[in-house]
Amino acid sequence: MKDIRKIRNIIEALCLHQDPDSVRVLEEMGTNCSDDEVRELTARALIRKNQHDSLAVAITNKGKGINDMSTVVAMSTINELLALDNKEEALKILTDTVEMHSDEEVRENARSVKALMALS
Repeated sequence: MKDIRKIRNIIEALCLHQDPDSVRVLEEMGTNCSDDEVRELTARALIRKNQHDSLAVAITNKGKGINDMSTVVAMSTINELLALDNKEEALKILTDTVEMHSDEEVRENARSVKALMALS
């Protein structure tokens, strides 16, 4: 059985870490994990970092963040986006995703989240 408290602490430490490799580690280890709770914690941490690279992982990647197959992970990510104090970079990435992403489902998810953020 996993110790979620230790995993949560590691994810939080990576969230606070300024090294760009922290985003890579969160993406490779957290968003690819088979456990929904770990993916949820990771997606939320990526959003809280509120940096271009971390937001892009949670917004533009199929199967991750707002595009996760688990509705719990996707909704948790969306709620974290809505809670951001500074939504400027997230809105820019959502706009770019709507306009340029090759996958229709990813574009539609980004369009929906962008509309929600405009209302919040």
